[in-house]
Amino acid sequence: MDWWRTDWEFLQQDSIWINLGILLAVTLVGYWVLRAILKIVSKRLAAKADKSHTAFLIILSEMLRHTSRVLLFAFSLLLALRIVDVASDWERFLSHGWFIALAFQIALWLDTAARLWMDSLTRDGKKRNPVTTTVIGIMIRLVVWTMMLLSILANLGVDITAMVASLGVGGIAIALALQTLLSDVFASLAIGIDKPFEIGDFVVFGEVAGNIEHIGLKTTRIRALSGEQIVCANADLLSKILHNYKRMNTRRIVFKFGIMYSTPTEKVREVATMVRNVVDAVPDTRFDRAHFVSFDDSQLTFEVVHIVQSSDYNRYMDIQQEINLGLLQGCRDLGVGFAFPTRSVEFVGGKLPEISVAGVPQGKSAANQQSAGD
Repeated sequence: MDWWRTDWEFLQQDSIWINLGILLAVTLVGYWVLRAILKIVSKRLAAKADKSHTAFLIILSEMLRHTSRVLLFAFSLLLALRIVDVASDWERFLSHGWFIALAFQIALWLDTAARLWMDSLTRDGKKRNPVTTTVIGIMIRLVVWTMMLLSILANLGVDITAMVASLGVGGIAIALALQTLLSDVFASLAIGIDKPFEIGDFVVFGEVAGNIEHIGLKTTRIRALSGEQIVCANADLLSKILHNYKRMNTRRIVFKFGIMYSTPTEKVREVATMVRNVVDAVPDTRFDRAHFVSFDDSQLTFEVVHIVQSSDYNRYMDIQQEINLGLLQGCRDLGVGFAFPTRSVEFVGGKLPEISVAGVPQGKSAANQQSAGD
């Protein structure tokens, strides 16, 4: 029972209780002071964020508000242990404790910032790929906590070189085994970050034309004009030239029409002026040019260019219909005929062949009809 007597005598020392009292007082005071400071700073940052609507200040204020109370108490305790005299064996423990508490708190702050950033992306009213934003958030948080764990192990004296090397080799093996899947996953991330198209856009690539319905982790689904759903791999979408018509502000239209070769030169000149008047009379489009460009088979060809001030395809077709009807009426008012395919055959010399109808020569049939009439 000597050990019990020794410990009891140790606890009976006044200096031990004094130090414990100082330790508890400093810990509690430090805890409430740190909480008050964080509360004041977070409120001021939130007030500035409300005035300036700055996303960085909003996230920073929320990060301070999500400071862990347990870690804050641990900071206060470590600070108190610095003030109170402790044994030399505790010095190493204190140094590790400071680093571990700080690493955990920084990781919590970064994790909170990542979650708030992802929430802000889903609340800003813009259509985004939900899979891409989720994957980016998970990757950021995974990197944060992995770096925190490795830094703590390194501070505790653990050799993390072999661990990092094994993780690298394992990652390479997994990447080779899932090469096709990972290519589509990274393509999905590229689509989410670069935004070549978004949900609702009308796109055309290759023989596929339709509206983007869903952008997934591996595939993108397109609702074709004919009604069926087309599923395309994300990597294939990025490897081809893709036309995004949803982002068109204007549409440049080029079309041709032809008039007859028998049209007088003065009338041909008037056709170009008539075309300009017709296009100018149609709303939501702007006349660019109209020229007599070539002598083609059976027609004198005019080329017309106008700029539709809308990306809506149906609106473009309505405008083109009005222009076509105006050209039809304008040519009739000018007395100009539209060209149609014709072919002329010239017979030179010789004698025209005898034409028979139903096996009877045309000449004899006409003579018989004349004699019957007499």
